[in-house]
Amino acid sequence: MDKTWRVGVIGAGFMGKTHTLALHAVGAVFGLDTRPVADMIATSSVESAERAAARLGFARYTGDWRELVSDSAIDAVIVAAPLPHREMVLAALEHGKHVLCEKPLASHTAEAIEMRDAAEQTGLACMVGLNYPKNPASQLARDLIADGTLGEIVSARIVHVEDFLADPGLPVDWRMRAAEAGKAGALGDLGSHAIGMAHWLLGPIAEVMAETRVIHRERPDDNTGQRVPVENDDQADLLLRFVRGVSASLHVSRVATGHKMGLSYEIVGTKGTIIFDQERLSELQLYAHTDDARVTGFRRIPIGPSHRDYGDFCPAPGHGTGYNDMVTIQMRDFIAASTGHCPKAWPNFSDALAVHRVIDAALDSARAGHWVNVAED
Repeated sequence: MDKTWRVGVIGAGFMGKTHTLALHAVGAVFGLDTRPVADMIATSSVESAERAAARLGFARYTGDWRELVSDSAIDAVIVAAPLPHREMVLAALEHGKHVLCEKPLASHTAEAIEMRDAAEQTGLACMVGLNYPKNPASQLARDLIADGTLGEIVSARIVHVEDFLADPGLPVDWRMRAAEAGKAGALGDLGSHAIGMAHWLLGPIAEVMAETRVIHRERPDDNTGQRVPVENDDQADLLLRFVRGVSASLHVSRVATGHKMGLSYEIVGTKGTIIFDQERLSELQLYAHTDDARVTGFRRIPIGPSHRDYGDFCPAPGHGTGYNDMVTIQMRDFIAASTGHCPKAWPNFSDALAVHRVIDAALDSARAGHWVNVAED
């Protein structure tokens, strides 16, 4: 018998809309027994919430997120608002709601620990929006690493570069204020995705050596008309040592002119290498040294229905998947975790905390100028 699963979404921006599209699509794509319902949306005012509800297909709306998280009809809450997330997440847990929170989970590690601990005490499903590993291509990459196709992994390169702040004339916003976004700028915003991907593919990170830079040190403030300091990094470079013994480099930038969604990685093994680029998200490049020398080289693998999760969207190869499809896969996993079918669905709040600990180690390393161990619980 179908079970209705009522969801409230906080925020109607890019990610609020994306999660809502996933809510509407997930049941039909995956044939779920649970029927998700976009029940209530909360934004910063009743007027904007009413417009968002009409546009996105919510039954109810409110200008106060507290009303949403305390509503007895809501089963799960999606926090798709900008940082800080702490108060919203803790209130939702207090009212017995499962939570999917956008990344980064917290403004700093102490908050992430508090939210992780609260989630574990309640036993509720709590996930964080590190959705890029949900891509069927990156699932295939992880399989090739795990099944030994690449042999012993010897090195890796992970990059996440975008240019949304390349223009020095753009005004300062919450992402550049330490009180809201934290001391990690691009390192927290884009780095959380890159570090999450590194964990997904290669496991936990043991040590970090890092350098951070603010490229545009001042920006205009729209409220005062004055130029004010940018309070966190525009780009960061990390050297990583994984627990498994692999060394890697990681680079993130929010001022990388020309790059729109430059999340990419190269994983090198003793038997082969894989290359992935999010701007070509429905293919993986594979080199295998066992290939005939006459035709050796990187070959392009187009993702199709033979790869996990692709076939639920499309029965034909070569048509590709998109960003919203990855979020739809994530929504399926969140529903499975919330209904007890997959209680350890990745990434949960503990996984998000592990990302925060790497970011902390990177900031400490950038200040101290030497390798720093990643803290453990």
